[in-house]
Amino acid sequence: MEQFQLQSMFGLSPVSLININYCVYVPGSRSRRMIGGTLSPHVPWQAMVYLGESILDGGYAGGALISDRWVLTAGRNLFVRKSRQDIHGSNPVIPKVYLGITNKAEAEASKEVTVEKVVLHPRFQNYSDWDNDLALIQLKSPVVISDKVTPIPLPERGQDLAVHGSGAVAGWGWGVHLTPAMSLKHLVLPLVNHAVCKEEYRSSDRTPAVDDNMFCTSATQFDENVCFGDAGGALAVTDAETGDVYAAGILSYDKSCSRYKHGVYMKLSSYLPWIHSVIRGDTEGSSALRSNVMSKMYRQQA
Repeated sequence: MEQFQLQSMFGLSPVSLININYCVYVPGSRSRRMIGGTLSPHVPWQAMVYLGESILDGGYAGGALISDRWVLTAGRNLFVRKSRQDIHGSNPVIPKVYLGITNKAEAEASKEVTVEKVVLHPRFQNYSDWDNDLALIQLKSPVVISDKVTPIPLPERGQDLAVHGSGAVAGWGWGVHLTPAMSLKHLVLPLVNHAVCKEEYRSSDRTPAVDDNMFCTSATQFDENVCFGDAGGALAVTDAETGDVYAAGILSYDKSCSRYKHGVYMKLSSYLPWIHSVIRGDTEGSSALRSNVMSKMYRQQA
């Protein structure tokens, strides 16, 4: 797989691995609002997860290609109405998925990849709208890997701690005129102290209860931030030791816009067992079957 360096794509310096609780928060100074992002270079792992043109029809949002047959996105992106109250008892919508595009106008049949199935996290919206906000989308056929369509790796062992510094996220979310972007935009955002982010959202039932399976970014120094429609995009970071680019998180809470300082992400290192089990095709009995076989092998060897 060809490696795409964030330094050259987004002007992002390598980041060093430390605990998210000690990341640096950079405050904003003047009001702009992806609200305010920069036109993005081509991001080969970026997917568009499409339910409809209008937010009343579910709208469209982001996703991240993580292998030749799987896209990872926010679970709420698969429902027309997003709240826990509205979703309860409903089945997710099978979306259209587009890969290899930068402009909204490119979302056409030639760039659409057929979806086989969607898999919500089993504890999706367990306690709140943003609880375990992840879904995997399986594509019917493997995509052809190229410089236009390339997966982004997941964290590996040793990369389970969040990164100090910043990461890059791309999306077609709302801009300054409160309309979706027609061209893909990106922001390089600073990671923020976990406690600071948690405190901002502590007092509202309509915002995430930030827990250890989440982390946050702050607005830029110009108050540029993620906004409606950016959810599902991957926060891409660079490991300072290896130079490897990987997805540290999937954007969940994209309503920060100019009202709140912090975007909230699902921390992917917390969800690797679930992601790998789905991609392997595990059933409910797979773990017990493997354990049973191992027990028999050890007993017969004794």
